[in-house]
Amino acid sequence: MPGPVPAPPAAGPREVLALAVPALGALVVEPLFLLTDTAIVGALGTESLAGLGVASAVLSTLVGLFVVLAYGTTASVARRLGAGELRRALAVGVDGCWLALGTGLVVAVVGALATPTVVAAFGVADGVAAEARTYLAVSMAGVPAMLLVLAATGVLRGLQDTRTPLVVAAVGFTWNAVLSLVLVHGPGPLPALGIAGSAWGTVVAQSTMALWLVVLVVRGARRHDAPLRPHGAGVLAAARGGVPLLLRTVTLRGALLATVAVAATTGAPSLAAHQVVFTCWTFGAFALDALAIAAQALTGRSLGAGDAEGTRATTRLMVRWGVGGGAVLGGLVAAASPVLPWLFSDSADVRAGITAGLLVVGATAPLAGYVFVLDGVLIGAGDGAYLARAGVLALLAYAPLLAVVPLAGLRGTVGLVLLWVAFAGGYMAARAVTLGLRARSDGWLVLGAG
Repeated sequence: MPGPVPAPPAAGPREVLALAVPALGALVVEPLFLLTDTAIVGALGTESLAGLGVASAVLSTLVGLFVVLAYGTTASVARRLGAGELRRALAVGVDGCWLALGTGLVVAVVGALATPTVVAAFGVADGVAAEARTYLAVSMAGVPAMLLVLAATGVLRGLQDTRTPLVVAAVGFTWNAVLSLVLVHGPGPLPALGIAGSAWGTVVAQSTMALWLVVLVVRGARRHDAPLRPHGAGVLAAARGGVPLLLRTVTLRGALLATVAVAATTGAPSLAAHQVVFTCWTFGAFALDALAIAAQALTGRSLGAGDAEGTRATTRLMVRWGVGGGAVLGGLVAAASPVLPWLFSDSADVRAGITAGLLVVGATAPLAGYVFVLDGVLIGAGDGAYLARAGVLALLAYAPLLAVVPLAGLRGTVGLVLLWVAFAGGYMAARAVTLGLRARSDGWLVLGAG
């Protein structure tokens, strides 16, 4: 837990790397949880694996929506830290954890009751649906821990500590792998729980991670005499601040889902290619998101310190890192585009679609880096209301671009390429315009701890 003396507001490249590299490691560990479960459950058969696919889609959506608990807490804590109010920063962090716990309990209850309906909406076969219901019914018990991990991680990020969440995530991943393997297959005299064992392994691992992180937050709060009981006004303020960020996140998820829906109209080979391209884009986004997390922490701290010029300088530095990192990432993707398709498919049509889509991703990666970083800067500034409006505007601008592919009846590689031009080029350009205009203004430069 960092000490009471805040770091200098003006960030340098070394500090950016010190925050971004561990953040990237933690982000990469997260999908490994699902990858491990997939490998272990896959041995149970096709129905179990398909059921896990349905359940993971639901759980991934929950994580995607409630990641705002980490974002909002990071910004609030970092701002108080920058103002030299470490006690208040920890108090805000504790309130954020209470909000996560309360939200998690509500979501767990509602989710458990809604599990049969949600699974039925996927329209899968009875055997697959039964496995999905089993996995989700168990997993809902771990939702409070999952949201606590997000909030407590946000507290540590706000305190400029991204290394501890990486260590916790790595240990949690290892613990999850061991538990899932034992509980699913039941070696020796132990009973084999099947897909439920995989879910229980993840629940226990998440609970362990949550306990570890919360203990660290509590220790810091006690050390600096910050209150541990929930402060009603503080919890309510955290909830109010999270609503605009939630709307922003909903617009992002909406754009991604709409893109998949249009990809389905381009034919099976191009849809398969789209899945591979989207997966590669997602992994590339982790690297850029790590820079965005660094931007959140540094921006909040600098604004809290009342340093407008330092904040501007940090923003310029982060933008250079974002665009430059995107350019490097894009070059790697473009260079790998003729080779990667062979790892995923033996179909010439699918491989052609993957190569073409990856070239679009590579060409637009610098734009994505610009967008991710500015998004992080404005989240760190607590500018959630603007981000929500900007998200709606970008989605509205994307809609007509997205409609071109199905309206023109485009299929195959041509349809896929135009779809990715619309998403990685048009949608990201719309976001870049709205975020860039805001960054150039003074509306988000609210100084001080408030």
